[in-house]
Amino acid sequence: MEGVDHLAHEGSKTQFDVDEMKIVWAGSRHAFEVSDRMARLVASDPAFRKDNRVMLSRKELFKNTLRKAAHAWKLVIELRLSEEEAGKMRSFVDEPAYTDLHWGMFIPAIKGQGTEEQQQKWLPLAYKMQIIGCYAQTELGHGSNVQGLETTATFDPMTDEFVIHSPTLTSSKWWPGGLGKVSTHAVVYARLIADGEQHGVHGFIVQLRSLDDHMPLPGITVGDIGMKFGSGAYNTMDNGVLRFDHVRIPRNQMLMRVMQVTREGKCAQSYVPRQLIYGTMVYVRQTIVADASSALSRAVCIATRYSAVRRQFGSQDGGLETQVIDYKTQQSRLFPLLASAYAFRFVGEWLKWLYTDVTQRLQANDFSTLPEAHACTAGLKSLTTSATADAIEECRKLCGGHGYLSASGLPELFAVYIPACTYEGDNVVLLLQVARFLMKTVSQLGSGKKPVGTTAYMARAEDLLQCQCSVKEVEDWLKPSVILEAFEARALRMCVARAQSLNQFPNPEEGFAELSADLVEAAIAHCQYIVVSKFIEKLKQDIPGKGVKEQLQILCNIYALNLLHKHVGDFLSTGCITPKQASLANDQLRSLYSQLRRNAIALVDAFNYTDHYLGSVLGRYDGNVYPKPYEEAWKDPLNDSVVPDGYHEYVRPMLKQQLRNARL
Repeated sequence: MEGVDHLAHEGSKTQFDVDEMKIVWAGSRHAFEVSDRMARLVASDPAFRKDNRVMLSRKELFKNTLRKAAHAWKLVIELRLSEEEAGKMRSFVDEPAYTDLHWGMFIPAIKGQGTEEQQQKWLPLAYKMQIIGCYAQTELGHGSNVQGLETTATFDPMTDEFVIHSPTLTSSKWWPGGLGKVSTHAVVYARLIADGEQHGVHGFIVQLRSLDDHMPLPGITVGDIGMKFGSGAYNTMDNGVLRFDHVRIPRNQMLMRVMQVTREGKCAQSYVPRQLIYGTMVYVRQTIVADASSALSRAVCIATRYSAVRRQFGSQDGGLETQVIDYKTQQSRLFPLLASAYAFRFVGEWLKWLYTDVTQRLQANDFSTLPEAHACTAGLKSLTTSATADAIEECRKLCGGHGYLSASGLPELFAVYIPACTYEGDNVVLLLQVARFLMKTVSQLGSGKKPVGTTAYMARAEDLLQCQCSVKEVEDWLKPSVILEAFEARALRMCVARAQSLNQFPNPEEGFAELSADLVEAAIAHCQYIVVSKFIEKLKQDIPGKGVKEQLQILCNIYALNLLHKHVGDFLSTGCITPKQASLANDQLRSLYSQLRRNAIALVDAFNYTDHYLGSVLGRYDGNVYPKPYEEAWKDPLNDSVVPDGYHEYVRPMLKQQLRNARL
């Protein structure tokens, strides 16, 4: 089997233009060219080697990350890379680092919450990496409940300063990436106390370490919180703990775009609407959804290629065994994940548009779509990250025993990705926020206030509560209108049912707490409808390339019908479809798997990932997977010696029946 290109024959089956699909996946020809150029730049540079990460100690691992980050920044300067190119390069370096928080949280926080004067002072320093920042919000005792944060910022009118203090152990900042060992500055979120009154939680720019010798400044205790899940993985990041002992900062280091504190200590709302800060939240969450499609597509690429190479059972007369990818049990687990990768990509594209739309509306003091946009981004962040985390683990299982090897790339990918289910909002808490918004939307139906954006379908509540699915033949499930109506009806009926149940409680908050698990299910139904609808919208666009749109249509149908299959109880119990129609959907799903099969390898090739970026012995582009695990095994430090350390002390005495005399 060695030396055979196991995937060559797969390419000959392809029914669409792979190069055009690469552009569709990237979002545009320009985006593809930037991505391709940066991927190749990183893959060709030995400084970005990553195959030894799991072998390194924590200190070695972290120093290695510092070296890579410095080398990447050197390339940015030498090659005069644009912000877009630099961001792409960092993503292909594929190593969680302090720079992620500097560029992804610290700078956006200043841009979103700082005044023009503050931005002019701090952003040039941050853009040049003359200061390195992090985002210090989460505390040991509080995460999701931001209003429960305990760190205080008390204004002292005598000195025109804020006094930042950690009054309790649980007020210690805990988890911020980049904080533990590298950041020189932080946007610290604390309870504003001025003129003897509390004014909520606000952001403050605080210097943590000296710019000369990197030592913590007086009153600051800071360090790393320790090892996290997995080897290598997210342990390249210096998640930190931070405590303040009456640390003083100038008044103008409070981010004052929305709330201002005067020299006399009086608080006043600025002319800038407070809602503007939600623009930053929408931006961050749309990047998280985009990251979900990237992580999921990597796992799916590995599992799909390996499934095509791996052969087990089914040989007759000494012939070739059956490719694992040809088993329906493998297809039914793998192909919906491939479809999900594309679905999340397209809903992520739409969220980029939504961010632009929300920003323009906010600047024009139009807040009409803000609650819906906030709920939508919260729900999609939750849906896509949870689904991706589960999918990466499923891809590991799809690769059998070899998927458990670190060299498969899947264990580390899983360990690096799963924090996304918690940071920027715990996924269940976010779904409860979505549910609260949906219940409010349902309560306003018939009041004359029309639902907007992704809830616009609720305006047709009367029709959706009564409509009957029109499917009579298996082919009817290929009609976008039929699929869309089924998902609209399911989401609406679940929301209306939950709202009716809530009305039975005299205390609405008590009812919300009691029914929270049911409300989460309704929120999921709504979010799944959004993803399905945006995939269908994508297919209405002009998509060039032979066979490209046809393959996307197959993927869209697989994504939708697989969700219907997984949540068939919802569709049946709400009367959206009949058992017979559910059975027809299943028949159509099996047929779609067969149609997708011959194009599966080409569809993952369209991701255009280098072998370096995948970091997997199982997901190689040429399909020659077996020599590499064997080669990698001998690189393990345990194989440095034939006889292991400890043999003479512990193993030999056992073999020679000398344990009584051994000095253990």
